[in-house]
Amino acid sequence: MGFSKTTSGRGVTVVKVEGQLIVGNRQELKALIQEAMEAGDRKFLVDCTQTAYIDSSGLGALVTISKKIRENGGELRLAGLNEDLRSLFELTKLDSLFHIAPSLDEALQGF
Repeated sequence: MGFSKTTSGRGVTVVKVEGQLIVGNRQELKALIQEAMEAGDRKFLVDCTQTAYIDSSGLGALVTISKKIRENGGELRLAGLNEDLRSLFELTKLDSLFHIAPSLDEALQGF
């Protein structure tokens, strides 16, 4: 369980969330993104292919991160949400806030 960061060939910072995004680790994700932003990164993709669960504080962290990225002229996209997570984003209406793609490749297109 945790986070890993890579950069795609298109200059997009890809953050993989493995396991869960919950109250106990949300600050780690925020710090990882903040550090990348301070290094000049503006395009972010959160890969949720290996994510089983996101609690309310995890959703809040994604909203906060997205806002901060947009304020700095960047964009945050999500990819690979399983059926349960996709339903969660639809129920909370957060699917209208985020660009959500079924796969990593689809999310990277047009970035």
